Amino acid sequence: MKNDNLSEKIETVRRFNRFYTKQIGVLDEGLLESPFSLTEARVIYELANREKASATELVNELGLDAGYLSRMLRGFEKRKLIEKSVSETDARQSVLKLTKQGRKEFENLNRLTRNQIEEILNDLSPAEQNRLLAAMKAIEELLGTTTQENFSYILRTPQPGDYGWVIQSNGSLYAQEYGWDENYEALVAQIVAEFVKNYDSKKERCWIAEKDGENVGSVFLVKDSATIAKLRLLIVDPKARGLGIGKRLVDECTRFARQVGYKKITLWTNSVLLAARSIYQKAGYQLVKSEKHHSFGHDLTGETWELEL
Repeated sequence: MKNDNLSEKIETVRRFNRFYTKQIGVLDEGLLESPFSLTEARVIYELANREKASATELVNELGLDAGYLSRMLRGFEKRKLIEKSVSETDARQSVLKLTKQGRKEFENLNRLTRNQIEEILNDLSPAEQNRLLAAMKAIEELLGTTTQENFSYILRTPQPGDYGWVIQSNGSLYAQEYGWDENYEALVAQIVAEFVKNYDSKKERCWIAEKDGENVGSVFLVKDSATIAKLRLLIVDPKARGLGIGKRLVDECTRFARQVGYKKITLWTNSVLLAARSIYQKAGYQLVKSEKHHSFGHDLTGETWELEL
């Protein structure tokens, strides 16, 4: 079937590409006034969202020239942004991982990206924002976004408003799914307030899981003693379940706890929280204590779990 005005349509697409490229500022020498090019930022993003990655995986995922990526990674190593280790399954492959400094750079890039998009959206009315997002979704669907891209998410440190989100999300989710009353939301608010007030940056962390610009999960690791950490307030939004976010959040707690020298992680949960219990069990936690109690408007069985590091 003949496609009428194909040349005109091609020019329309090219014009849109030029306009959008200019709009998001990717022609700047540094992305978002950062020291990174667009390609470098894409590589950092991929490393931040993978537990392990090899250069071969990055080449295939991002469509990069292997030599170009190799030079880029050497530059990252010199700047102490990444570290390499030999793969456990293939000694010929190196496993790449962001260092603490590399993750800081990622979080800065992520913040700058959010700020830029916020500025764009703030220039539009709510109705115009909805039109823009609908058009973007249509482009994604028509051009065939891959399943992996649809399921992508990031973990980051909290930003303004995130702690309020943790309290609200825990309160509403547990009320909807388990019928818990407002006393649970009050408990969450107390835990969050204590974390913020007494925060020890060397021994404590909060991670926020974000997908498509929206918060979908969180967890806290807090200091219980010099050698024991406590995992608290693990939550994953129902619409983001099945992506491995809960496991990833728990794994980050374990990684950080080992890094800063804790010998054990402990947590308190309830027997009705089957999904969370399954994650803890698969991560190696052992149930060490159970006791019945009446809280949040229900008769429950509280459980203490521990992970030896």
